[in-house]
Amino acid sequence: MINQFRSLNPVNLLLLFAFTFFMRMAIFSDLPADLQFELLESYAKFLIAIPFKNFSPTGNVLLAGLIVFFQAILFNRVINNHTLLSKPGYLPALLYVTAASLFMPFLILSPTLICNFLLIWLTDKFLKIGKSANAAMIMFDAGMIIAIGTLIYFPFIVMLIMLWLTLLLYRSFNWREWISGLVGFLTIFFFVGVYYYWNDSLSQFYKIWLPLGNKFPSAFKINYNDYLVLVPVILMMVLASLQLRENFFRSFISTRKAFQMLFFMFIISVLSFYTKSDFRIYHFLMCVPPGAVLLAYYFSNARKRWFYESLFLILVFAIQYFLFV
Repeated sequence: MINQFRSLNPVNLLLLFAFTFFMRMAIFSDLPADLQFELLESYAKFLIAIPFKNFSPTGNVLLAGLIVFFQAILFNRVINNHTLLSKPGYLPALLYVTAASLFMPFLILSPTLICNFLLIWLTDKFLKIGKSANAAMIMFDAGMIIAIGTLIYFPFIVMLIMLWLTLLLYRSFNWREWISGLVGFLTIFFFVGVYYYWNDSLSQFYKIWLPLGNKFPSAFKINYNDYLVLVPVILMMVLASLQLRENFFRSFISTRKAFQMLFFMFIISVLSFYTKSDFRIYHFLMCVPPGAVLLAYYFSNARKRWFYESLFLILVFAIQYFLFV
């Protein structure tokens, strides 16, 4: 299967569509009676009313599958356009769909699933910075994207850190570029603040930012059996890291910086859970785009076909086993 997706054969789109819903067999076989979905954070619901409350469980899961499929195609296009892999193909899309099927909460509609559209768009913006003569407008756009993501899911605000980490990686210091991203972010929330002011609720606007003061948890309650499916994923990421290190200084400078940027994005996506006191497992969908690039890099450069095909099949069967069990 890996070998098939290494090429840009249009047939792979049909195979990818079938694979997307194959990875969702477990939830279709035992649909919950009710699936609640909130698109916006409580402080942003006044902006738009979206009728998701009466969405059927079947419609919820089907729409989530279609969203993942289209996100995978967009993600694949971004990775190929920026030549992060040795050869263009559909491997990024395949690994995106696979990673987005790891846990049962990943298979339903969630704010983070919607935010992944913005995260893919943000990744494209960051990868363009090194190729742009003036990054101020790109950073402004990125700041606005982060603000929109924050209206949907508050932990997305932590992506503000990526604005400056990306500039450190790609650009020499330019104060306009360093503040333009923050200006873009504040532009969106300026209008949100104005609405609160008009409705005599400015004190409620200040409460939006309180989660930023949350203390990082010092103890975690983890049921390790729920995360055994990550064992093959971790193995692949270790192999990918070794492969990347081996090729690191033989790669283009832009490729090196891109993988460094994606690594920081992955770490920030993981750690941002602390800003949500009632965070759910679906929070870690934010790790899928940067994580899928690393996995795709390994399978793009792997040489022993029997090994990498077997490894991928083990991952797929492990995901299906733990989803059904």
